[in-house]
Amino acid sequence: MTAAPTVQEETLALLRGDLVNGHLPPGSQVLQESLALRYGVSRVPLREALKVLQGEGHQVHHRHRGYFVAELSVADLVEVYRLRELLEAEAISLAVPLLSDDDLRALTEAATEVERCGASGDLAGLAVANRQFHFLLFDASDSSRLVRLLRQLWDTTDVYRGVYFAQRPNRDRIELEHRKLLVALDKRLTSVAIEVQADHRDHSVLTVRALIESGVLQPDLVHQAAATG
Repeated sequence: MTAAPTVQEETLALLRGDLVNGHLPPGSQVLQESLALRYGVSRVPLREALKVLQGEGHQVHHRHRGYFVAELSVADLVEVYRLRELLEAEAISLAVPLLSDDDLRALTEAATEVERCGASGDLAGLAVANRQFHFLLFDASDSSRLVRLLRQLWDTTDVYRGVYFAQRPNRDRIELEHRKLLVALDKRLTSVAIEVQADHRDHSVLTVRALIESGVLQPDLVHQAAATG
């Protein structure tokens, strides 16, 4: 039986959701009292959850100014996604031969949930469902150390996904790419699955990189995009 999440774990999940849905956009100040009220928790579990985000690089401290959500960085984006490219290819190559019919059903259900959240504009729910979809596949590799490394890399890029998910055309593209990946997995076409995943990942990198380099990712604009996406 799975243990119930702690208050700190629940708070961390809420923080991750706010990174993705634009409530905590890149460069914005982290107001702990306001967040504690928003989540209905005390400052203690909030501070502990924020420490986790700081360790992942999502939060930075400016002397005399306080804590802020980290700005997006092209160098960081490229480095993390390059590491993902290498590890995800390995995970998929190990997973595909081991996939069961139950695994494929679970993946299909997760893809459907991604589509439901995307259609309703639920960016936090989309992030959770999207992560579940991909890690159902990675977990099938039966390589716990590899999957643990992938989870760490995914944890460091919540804000980047939030920027990508905010735009409806990107959400539509995610759905199509997931469906293509499901077809490849159903046919046990390992090389095709790796290629589809690479295209899926590379498009998000190119899109977010262009947005960072254009200078349009100011905190108010990111929040507005999430609200209207």
